[in-house]
Amino acid sequence: MPISSSTPGSAAATAHGSFDLVLKGGSVVLPDATVVTDVYVRDGLIAAIGGQGKAARELDCTGLTILPGVIDTQVHFREPGATENEDLESGSRAAVLGGVTGVFEMPNTKPTTSTPEAVADKLARARNRMWCDHAFYVGATVDNADQCGELEKLPGTAGIKVFMGSSTGNLLVSEDDMLERVLRSGLRRVAIHAEDEARLKERMDERVEGDPSSHPVWRDDETALRATTRALRLARKTGRRVHILHITTPQELALISQHRDIASSELTPQHLTLAGEDAYARLGTLAQMNPPIRSGAHRDGLWHWMSQGMPDVIGSDHAPHSLEAKGKPYPASPSGMPGVQTLLPLMLNHVANNRLTLRRLVDLTSAGPQRLFGLVRKGRIAVGYDADFSIVDLKARWTIEQSWLASKCGWSPFTGETLMGRPVGTIIRGNQVMWEGTLADKAIGAPLKFDMTDRPSA
Repeated sequence: MPISSSTPGSAAATAHGSFDLVLKGGSVVLPDATVVTDVYVRDGLIAAIGGQGKAARELDCTGLTILPGVIDTQVHFREPGATENEDLESGSRAAVLGGVTGVFEMPNTKPTTSTPEAVADKLARARNRMWCDHAFYVGATVDNADQCGELEKLPGTAGIKVFMGSSTGNLLVSEDDMLERVLRSGLRRVAIHAEDEARLKERMDERVEGDPSSHPVWRDDETALRATTRALRLARKTGRRVHILHITTPQELALISQHRDIASSELTPQHLTLAGEDAYARLGTLAQMNPPIRSGAHRDGLWHWMSQGMPDVIGSDHAPHSLEAKGKPYPASPSGMPGVQTLLPLMLNHVANNRLTLRRLVDLTSAGPQRLFGLVRKGRIAVGYDADFSIVDLKARWTIEQSWLASKCGWSPFTGETLMGRPVGTIIRGNQVMWEGTLADKAIGAPLKFDMTDRPSA
């Protein structure tokens, strides 16, 4: 059968014959263009883009948009130790229902993920239970600071995570000499929660009993900026690349913009969406997280830096707690909110409202994670890459309902919000894991793979 020479990939499709799966007629976001075409899959990989061929399964994507698989680079799935709030199965189920194909899970569990044995335990727990592909951060501690270079090489690890501010157990690395030891041990990019522990302790009296709106007064801009400044100074001194998580102040992004050779940055959907003036009055302690939801002016400042090419990635900082725990009067209430399931919907809504382009969103959620962390065969729709797709309906107007939420914690700060843009399907390595809210028969998530060599800074 003759094939138009103008159809991308037509020769490849014809040459390779039959396929396992074809996504038909979707608007496909490729690295250099968005085109309505077919995508062919064989053996879990993208085998051809465009052209014609026979496939064992056909998925009609007419009217839908096919994105590279979304990767959430910061989630807390609470297993082991707090599985009443979340576990690897329920958290990853929420992820794929929200169109997320891969996650980096954080180490502040009980026990902490700070030893080879703890990493092996998490990988074993994930096997045949996690719905999406996954990697686990290793937490830096005072005990393992000099071994981080070996720990970051463990299969299935996303790298080293540092908590400069209050955290679980012995994960706190608050002093510069200890942080320098961590940065001198290893090669991969180090993820940092940047809040200054000394300032947090100094300002504890700023917390007002029963008033969660005092949370950002206590954990003020200077608390974040001081820690980020320290982290950048030590990164420069040691020549180590760092990744500053969940940034909340425009000043931090301005500072990081002067150090792009050694530093990358993350924003969260909630800091780009919520404003403290409304959130604390409406949501109370459900809006409480670390670092905190700040003012509308802060939120607008983050959007300004988005327009300047900052940040590098979007991560949800999915951190669920039960409604019972969140119902305690501030400051006895724990910080954190769920977010992995609403990451893509919220950001699609921002695309619909012209706050960013779809191509920029893809860079923040797919290409960016691949580029920063050296993910193998992830992050773009290209022949030879894993057949990971987040399939969305950009024109769907819908409301987040309680019944849609899969997290064990059972709530979201965005319940009742009406959005434009909805996840329709989640395909991982050619497996249809979710379609129209219905899950596959079994979980097929596998450990993510990384290029462990020392690569040029992104």
